[in-house]
Amino acid sequence: MRKILVSITTTRGSDWQEKIREAEELGLKEVALFPTCLNEKERQELYFLLEKTKIESIPFVHIRNDMSPKELDYLMTRFKTEVFNIHTNREFPFIYDYQKHKKMIFIENVYSPLDEAEISEFGGICLDVSHLANDKVYDPEKFEHILKVLKKHPVGCNHVSAFTKNVRRDEEGYLRLDSHRLQDLSEMDYLKEYPKEYFSKFVAIELENNLAKQLEIRDYLIKEIGL
Repeated sequence: MRKILVSITTTRGSDWQEKIREAEELGLKEVALFPTCLNEKERQELYFLLEKTKIESIPFVHIRNDMSPKELDYLMTRFKTEVFNIHTNREFPFIYDYQKHKKMIFIENVYSPLDEAEISEFGGICLDVSHLANDKVYDPEKFEHILKVLKKHPVGCNHVSAFTKNVRRDEEGYLRLDSHRLQDLSEMDYLKEYPKEYFSKFVAIELENNLAKQLEIRDYLIKEIGL
């Protein structure tokens, strides 16, 4: 059974402390977690606050290259984490040897083209569908490469974000239509273009919108998109 997970995100426009408070107010017992923009000290605060909530399960966590295997073990033990994703080693060189966890870690498609040798060392692909849609518009060659890789390697988890009509440049200078802030539910309709086999058991809503809105988005993904 597929899990569509609302997420506690930590990007610049996301108030993660407020999201934790909101999770408690809503009585949520399961979320996805994106501690991607927090250093080790900040993550310790994050975990301390999460432990005080009713959250029992965090099945899917987006890790970063300074997270140790012990930190992954903590998440697995305390919050029953089943899958992790990470950016490719070329973008953020790994500090630790994740040998013990490799088959639980999935490589995300972001800026660098997916490297099949690297994917083979890990569990497979974390397909961020909004990044894929953006590549279809602005980097067709990379888009076609990803489609070929998807035929050979499993998708173990997904991110879904908004896909807008407003072009912007990100911090790296790339043109983007994908966004971590959703304005209208129709900004999820692009997902209909992609076959269901691209969607795994774990689909995390990667948005800065509050959790109440993410619950609405989750219902839309189930009822209107058919996830």
